[in-house]
Amino acid sequence: MTSEEPALQHVQADLEPGRLIPVDYRPDKMRIEAITVETPDVKTFRLTFCDAQKAGQFAFLPGQFGLYSVFGAGEATFCIASSPTRKGYIECSVKSAGKVTGELHQCEVGDTIGFRGPYGNSFPIDRMKGKNLLFIGGGIGLAPLRSVIGNCLDWRDQFGEVFILYGARSVDDLVYKEELETWRNRTDVRTLFTVDPGGETPDWDGQVGFVPTVLEEAAPNPENTIVLTCGPPIMIKFVLNSLTKLGFSLDAAYTTLENRMKCGVGKCGRCNVGNVYVCKDGPVFRCDQLQALPQEF
Repeated sequence: MTSEEPALQHVQADLEPGRLIPVDYRPDKMRIEAITVETPDVKTFRLTFCDAQKAGQFAFLPGQFGLYSVFGAGEATFCIASSPTRKGYIECSVKSAGKVTGELHQCEVGDTIGFRGPYGNSFPIDRMKGKNLLFIGGGIGLAPLRSVIGNCLDWRDQFGEVFILYGARSVDDLVYKEELETWRNRTDVRTLFTVDPGGETPDWDGQVGFVPTVLEEAAPNPENTIVLTCGPPIMIKFVLNSLTKLGFSLDAAYTTLENRMKCGVGKCGRCNVGNVYVCKDGPVFRCDQLQALPQEF
């Protein structure tokens, strides 16, 4: 047994692996019900199962992922971006960056695609109950956080203060713009939205600055607070540094590393970091565990 394995086992217990939902490796057919253009290269797809029985049985946890396929082109791995409290459909947000994602972007409402899942562990909703919640997202990294944010806001009375900090390179790169406005207008949620210097527009009324810098300026209280963060790896790295400066304990912070995955079932080796496979041991990890992973992370 390696030195990392006990820590990994401890974290997985914390993330409630016993609650993971059994999966089937055969793809299910799903119909595209709606498409939202989020940015010039990101679209959100609302999907419903073609099989009514499957639709009635399907359930997932926030943070889990699936494999989405365009028949004849291949499949790609993305988180489920909608809340598990919203029944009858799932949503995924796709950035056009390659063959499969490019083909997905060519799909239209009414088309049929494949879906396998849910896979992986999830954000620790039970541990979060009764706590203050700090969500820190960057760019398309808001997608997995959107699932758990929606879950928590639908169960709003079970949590303390909710603070959502989200940033992107530019105003055009902000995803879920209508939802951001809905969150900002809620009296029971604190929000802070930012774009990188140079990414603002004349009518931008949010912050201008990098997410870690804006986080330190906002200086949220670490007491009784659980942190969930996702974004580009470099953002996560500096966000964790900022959280430490602010007095947060990394054993109360979680992130998802889903952007490292490809096959989703531990066969291709693309997502392994040392002896850890993100698709099988994650994709959600407690941030103190990341310190034990090889420096290649």
